This record gives sequence, structure tokens and C-alpha cells, in this order.
Amino acid sequence: MKPFPARRDLTILAAHAAYRMAECLARRAPDLRVVEARSREAAAARLAEADVLLVSGFWRDDWLAQAPRLRFIQSISAGVDQYGKDALRARHVRLASAHGVNARAVAEHAMALILSLSRRLHLARDLQAARRWTGMASDPAQREDELGGKTLLILGYGAIGGHLAHLARAFGVKVIAVKRDLATNRGLADEIVGPEALADHLPRADLVALCCPLTDETRGLIDARALAAMKPGAALINVARGAVVDEPAMIAALQSGRLAAAALDCFVEEPLPAASPLWAMPQVIVTHHVGGETRAYEDNVVDILLDNLARLERGDPQLRNQVV
Repeated sequence: MKPFPARRDLTILAAHAAYRMAECLARRAPDLRVVEARSREAAAARLAEADVLLVSGFWRDDWLAQAPRLRFIQSISAGVDQYGKDALRARHVRLASAHGVNARAVAEHAMALILSLSRRLHLARDLQAARRWTGMASDPAQREDELGGKTLLILGYGAIGGHLAHLARAFGVKVIAVKRDLATNRGLADEIVGPEALADHLPRADLVALCCPLTDETRGLIDARALAAMKPGAALINVARGAVVDEPAMIAALQSGRLAAAALDCFVEEPLPAASPLWAMPQVIVTHHVGGETRAYEDNVVDILLDNLARLERGDPQLRNQVV
């Protein structure tokens, strides 16, 4: 395999509709040659130039045939489900994820959703839009709630789940974490249990937050059986991936009242179809898969990219967040 091109000889293609990766690189590493594409079509037209590709949702595996110089893909996203790993290996194209780059942001978003559900801020916003003032509720179930003393079950106790536990504990919330490797990263959870114990602990939780990656083991994990095991009146928060949840089963649980509320940042199909009943449910908060977006996102990704470029140039076999 040929050595990785010297920094002065690289062409980096930054391909994303929104993130301003080229501007960030111009500020952080002005010696690098960077071209930018704001659409999949524009990116495909410049693939032949690219030694390095900064990309996420635009990627399609058939791009490999159009990119003879491509040696390295730095994913802009933490998720890498869209990349054909075997195809990349066959072409000797390295791949690194942006894992951890938005862990704090996603955890803060999850905490904001939890607070919004507890304080019924989504309903207050609806009333504001309707210019409607309501008095005090005589029915306690219709009042705002307090988080102190509640139990939060976090499914997925990596960087996001660990930071969410830290935030939740500050509000007096008891935290149960579900984690594959029980020997590492104890963090601030009150209890840590393995995935095989999920069904035993779902009935204890007032709030269930999904912070796990999408894998063969987590796909459809929150199905009708899991939803039925949850405490009546519990709320579900999803900042993981839409496919971790059986969406029709969740909608049925919300419609029946078994699941009191949901705050969702990701969905099986994105954008969420206009026909989805989730849009019109007052007990549901829909955010547009923005949990990881912050004003610092480009810089956080570029930190990983520049580290990996240095490793590649010196022939280091291990990349930061290496996938392939």
C-alpha cells in the first residue's frame, strides 16, 4: 500500500449541507487545500480530486468507484452505519468516526427534554401560540412536576449517558444505567446493570432515556414488550437512533396512555413524515435530530481530523476513533 500523501499534497473534500467545515479548516489549518460541496451532487462531481473526505449523510458506497485518490474518510457524524466497511477495507480506505464529539451536547439536550416534560414547557409554548392563559390546575396530574426523587434509567452508559447521569444527579434524580461492560466507567450512576436485566428495571423508572448506539442488539430494543414493562405514566426520551424504538408500538402506548409522554430527537424515518401521528400528540416533544448540534461542532470535528491526518502522515496504524 502506498504511503499516505504528504500534507502539502492533500486535497480535502468537505461535503455537508450545513456544517462549515471548510471555513473552520481555513482558520485552523490554512496550509491545507480544501474544497467544499453543499449538496450530494456537488460532492459527487469533485470526488475524483479527493484524498480525504469529510462527510456524513451524503455518503454512498458507490462513491468509491468515483474516487480513485481517496485514502481517508473522516466522518462528520458519530454514527457510521451508512459506510460499507468491507468495501472500504477492500479499497484500503481508512475511516474514523466523530464519536464523542457531541457527547456533552446530546446529554444536555436530553436533560433539556427531561426538564421540558417535567415543567410542561411544550404545553406552555402551545398556549403561548394560542394566546391562551390558564389558571391553576385542580387536577394534580395536570400540573408541572418536580424531578427530585424521580428515577431515570439510562440505556447506554458511554460518554453521553455518563454526562446525562451527572446532570440528572444535580436535580436529585436517582440514576440506573444499563451498560454492556460493567467493569468500566462507573461514573455517577446509583446502579449499573447489564442489558439482560433491562426488563427487570424498566418498571422502576419514571424516565427512560435512550443514549445507546444503533447495533444489531439495540435495534427495536424498546418494543411492545419493553413498553409494557415500563411503569405506567413513565416518559421516554430518545437521543439515540430512531430504530432503537419500535415506533408503531410507541405510538400505540402513547395513544393508550400507558406511556405518558415522549421527547424524541430521532426517528425511524427522517425527516419525520408529515403524516406521522407524533406531530399532533400534545404529550410528545419532537426535535429535529439536533441534539448534537452546537456552535462548536465544526471545531470539535476538526480536532479529530487534524489529529488523524498527523497520524496518517507518520504511518501510525491506529487512528483516533478508528472504524476501518
